[in-house]
Amino acid sequence: MFELIADTIIYNWLSLDSANHWVQALHFFIYDSLKISFLVVFVISLMGIVNSYFPIDKVRAFLENKKLFGLEHFLASVLGAITPFCSCSSIPLFIGFLKGGIPLGVTLSFLITSPLVNEIAIILFLGIFGWKVTLIYAFSGILIGTIVGFILSKLGLEDHLEDWVKEQLKQKMAQASIEDHRGFKARIPEIKAEAIDTFLKIIPYVLGGVAVGGVIHGFVPTGYFEQYMGKDNFFAVPISTILAIPMYSNASGVIPIIQSLVAKGIPIGTAMAFMMSVVGLSLPEALLLKKVMKLKLIVIYFSSVAISIIVLGYLFNLIL
Repeated sequence: MFELIADTIIYNWLSLDSANHWVQALHFFIYDSLKISFLVVFVISLMGIVNSYFPIDKVRAFLENKKLFGLEHFLASVLGAITPFCSCSSIPLFIGFLKGGIPLGVTLSFLITSPLVNEIAIILFLGIFGWKVTLIYAFSGILIGTIVGFILSKLGLEDHLEDWVKEQLKQKMAQASIEDHRGFKARIPEIKAEAIDTFLKIIPYVLGGVAVGGVIHGFVPTGYFEQYMGKDNFFAVPISTILAIPMYSNASGVIPIIQSLVAKGIPIGTAMAFMMSVVGLSLPEALLLKKVMKLKLIVIYFSSVAISIIVLGYLFNLIL
């Protein structure tokens, strides 16, 4: 639906040339702005309803149970794998989890895995690369989310969330001890006000991130990077990971590109590191996260995920 709207505006109403790079960037901006804005409104509203009834004290007590041994991070990663969101679309849900009292490390496990693995990408991988590569891909994406989220949870990074997020967390914790017997209708004004407030806080960053992604989409050809990804270059994996960060796409959009790279002789580990970096680390995502996280936490998050992707890339090249 959103692509049809973008096509109608760009090609029917404005009659612009689809081959022009600026037109491609504008089309991407309109399409992704509509799609992500819709997802933001939907997810924020849904999470507002969930959080209104959320037994935060019981859930927090469960997640902080030391007998879980990191299982909460694995479950959050699995949830990320089965939700069909790109990196920017995952952030509203990430915010909702934080506001619901889910520990930061657990929400980061979800945020890491959500763009890396989803059911559409798994189906495409299965058809293109077979079950063995698909299984390794899905397992590795969940593994990154589990391990990195677990490690980050031990660093006490909550102070590096933006002040407005921490303030809402405090308010939610204060309300947790007060039993709320209101019906759904009585909760609607509060849910609506909270959703509007959160939407207004993050939507400028959504549009800014999509604008950057649109320019990159229109002007940076994927083939430009192939010269750096050859099997004779020992540093191809880290170079591919770093060069992919300016790109912006979801997993299902970049998998056909990975197929063409592998067909040209690029090692599959290098190609998969490129794909994971494209979908899991992007400049638009960093811009949107800036509204939620302080710079230090963004740097730690991006660095941890990038290092994990590089390690997996080398491992893939060894075993595949």
